Amino acid sequence: MASDLFIENIFKNNKRAVSKAISIIESGNSNSTELLKELHKKIGQAYRIGVTGPPGSGKSTLTNQLTKYYRTQNKKVGIIAVDPTSPFTGGALLGDRVRMSEVGIDPGVFI
Repeated sequence: MASDLFIENIFKNNKRAVSKAISIIESGNSNSTELLKELHKKIGQAYRIGVTGPPGSGKSTLTNQLTKYYRTQNKKVGIIAVDPTSPFTGGALLGDRVRMSEVGIDPGVFI
């Protein structure tokens, strides 16, 4: 069971707590299930948007614009960018963060 302090730190944008939460969830063990249940109580109304397409089709540009829009609505945004099959990079986690640097400096955006 996740401690109240740990959950509180996640929602205070404590990068260490958020990073640890991501690692726990990715592990897929019983701790991840419990953490997801606790988080869902507070964020069950969040949007999840997937953007896919071939290289150069504008995925990063679209993600940038969607992020800007949701930030004007005072929403917090988390971006998980995975490029597992790129012929250019051979696949990269967070590979597009350079192209999303404008929104990446916003404290309400987690990339």
